[in-house]
Amino acid sequence: MRIAVIDGQGGGIGKHIMDRLRRELPDGIEFLALGTNALATSVMLRAGANEGATGENAVIYNVSRVDLIAGPVSIMFPNAMSGELSPAMAEAIAASPAPKVLLPLARSGVNIIGVKSEPLPHLIEELVKKVREVLDLS
Repeated sequence: MRIAVIDGQGGGIGKHIMDRLRRELPDGIEFLALGTNALATSVMLRAGANEGATGENAVIYNVSRVDLIAGPVSIMFPNAMSGELSPAMAEAIAASPAPKVLLPLARSGVNIIGVKSEPLPHLIEELVKKVREVLDLS
């Protein structure tokens, strides 16, 4: 079982996701940190990823080779994260057959109606619950 956590910019959201998933999920699950830049990848590696890869080609290559993708919802939007997430990356992530469990953060200028505004720790708690449900680990 391989889970990719995708993040960019400073990697802070990916770090929190990686840390919680690593602590909450059973041993034996591999975690892949996919960063839009080296800093984001490095931060997620320090938070517990088994391996990491950086940049457009790394994201495009790996998203079809994982069992689940986690990250902020902005990873589905071309030019998100101040332009770090390329249109090709967003397309590859969206087209990946892997289930996606995404945090509904509104930083990308997209407002998702029906989603209540919650602090990041609460959202990550919900993400972990959903990942366990998707992986049938409840």
